[in-house]
Amino acid sequence: MGKFDVSVLNLETVEDRKITYTDEEAERHAKEVGVSPRPNETLDEINERGVFVRQANSFIVPFGDKEGEHKADKGRYRIFWAHGCHWSNRPVIVRDILGLEDVISDIATTSTGQNNVYGHGFKDQKGHKDPVTGAYFLSEFYKNADPDFKGRATTPTLVDAIEKKAVNNDYHRLSNYIEVQFRKYQPKDAPDLYPVKYRREIDEFNDWLFPHVNNGHYRMAFAQEVEPFDEAYDDFYDSLEKLDKRLETNRFLFGDYITDSDIRFYVTLVRWETWYYQNVGPIKKRIFSYKNIGEYVKDLYQIPEFRKYTFFPTNESKNDRSFRAFSERIAPKVDYYTLWQSDGKRRLLSNDPNHVYLYHKKGETFEEYDSEISKTIWNSPNDEDRYPKNGTISTDPSINPLKGKLRNEF
Repeated sequence: MGKFDVSVLNLETVEDRKITYTDEEAERHAKEVGVSPRPNETLDEINERGVFVRQANSFIVPFGDKEGEHKADKGRYRIFWAHGCHWSNRPVIVRDILGLEDVISDIATTSTGQNNVYGHGFKDQKGHKDPVTGAYFLSEFYKNADPDFKGRATTPTLVDAIEKKAVNNDYHRLSNYIEVQFRKYQPKDAPDLYPVKYRREIDEFNDWLFPHVNNGHYRMAFAQEVEPFDEAYDDFYDSLEKLDKRLETNRFLFGDYITDSDIRFYVTLVRWETWYYQNVGPIKKRIFSYKNIGEYVKDLYQIPEFRKYTFFPTNESKNDRSFRAFSERIAPKVDYYTLWQSDGKRRLLSNDPNHVYLYHKKGETFEEYDSEISKTIWNSPNDEDRYPKNGTISTDPSINPLKGKLRNEF
């Protein structure tokens, strides 16, 4: 089976980053490889009530042992992600926590041309190409996998870098595949982010978190009528109040240790606090106005794998307009690195304050840890199934149903 060198990650130089990527060049590359302009969410993913109903993920074949399922393999797959996309920050954080950097490579995408007509590309790379696959656009991998694909190419996308085809863009379950099916490539002392005994509870929570919090910003930002905007606004802030209450007595969402759910919650909170808030109009509260959520974010930020994928505003996006957004005028001058330091007090909520991760039980085999990853309603091809109000949960989100159940055995 062929392999590529996962150490070839970023070959651009300072001079390369100064090269202008024009719309004309992007169009020339698009004609060369035969890709179409990127569809627009506010034109193609809004229903008759003005509600944003996110497109279904197109590449959702799971990883597993059944016929037709993808197989975990070292040196074959590559994660395409974007700095500003919290969905795509999740799998690279998981990969790094689990010590899989030499197993699954990655590259951060950028916009293409001056107006991003063709979506995700590689303007900061030499020749504006992914150095491993030679692609100009993320959408090339979608076209290679399905010539009839008409939707948006999205991050994260897991690509077979040998076949040069999109394999999986299911951000609902991609991190779970990395946690479970790639277990055999993880170091023996890798953390357990997705304990097999409690996967049902974690999956149910994650499927509630998606419409209420993770997708809450987009539901507000893309809503085209007042009613769906208000619904999304209320869902988002009501959910934060419940989770703030939950975190009053739990260091992390499910107790003493970080799980897959904490990664999903963290990346949304980070993007909201540093960027997303400015796209929705009036906001009720900043993230750091929540007593427990604010300190929870700071606690996670101290962990290298979380900090690595936390991106604060910079001075790079300036313009000459008289009226400039907060993200241009003020945000680049804010000392985020100091503000986001933790006082360490949240560790006192834990029965095991010196450890943030749960570890696998001694002698646990890959076969014992392996399981079929559950399906989610949010991958349904039916738009009505993916309506935001279908995000329900059997327990009050303010209560941790696994309180005291996650324990390390040293």
